[in-house]
Amino acid sequence: MPIRPLHNENEILSKVASGDTRAFSCLFDSYYKHLGQYVYRVTESAEAAEEIVQDVFVKIWAKRQDLTAIESFTNYLFIITRNRTYRFLKERASAHLKQQEWERQYQEEFHLPDNISPEENLCLVIDRLIEKLPPQQKKVYELSRVGLLKHSEIADMLSISTETVKKHIMAANKFIKENLSEKNDLVFLLFVMGYAHFLK
Repeated sequence: MPIRPLHNENEILSKVASGDTRAFSCLFDSYYKHLGQYVYRVTESAEAAEEIVQDVFVKIWAKRQDLTAIESFTNYLFIITRNRTYRFLKERASAHLKQQEWERQYQEEFHLPDNISPEENLCLVIDRLIEKLPPQQKKVYELSRVGLLKHSEIADMLSISTETVKKHIMAANKFIKENLSEKNDLVFLLFVMGYAHFLK
């Protein structure tokens, strides 16, 4: 990725090295688009391109005192950007493998059938977690979350206090949250797919 140096680059780098923020802004504006295009071509992510290029310039500012000793700033800039981009790709690949492992684990743990949607998977997982609740807690939770009954109605139906109803629901929510939090993919699905009401 050849980058054409600025005609007054040495002067700008000298100013940046001394802490001149306007010179740094000039440097950033001059190279930002070019670097962003390179990162985007590699990552196919506009968000990643923006984040990576910003990280690169944060690093340059943090080590600005060394800029005047660099023989070729454009080569230096490219190497930092390339290394940061490759690290991003490696992290993304690792995250993808972890995601697949989480999916495999909860597929096995909850005996989920194949070829069903993430939404159906999530509902099945929550249903099976509810089945693990103590009998009274399960009954209260289902009356509240499935039957949509008020706390007072549940209390009257089961001859218990509304405070006891609240405690049962809180305990059930805690149990479900703790089990879901072990699987980050499910926690994500809860919120992006509108299932947050399960955990209120």
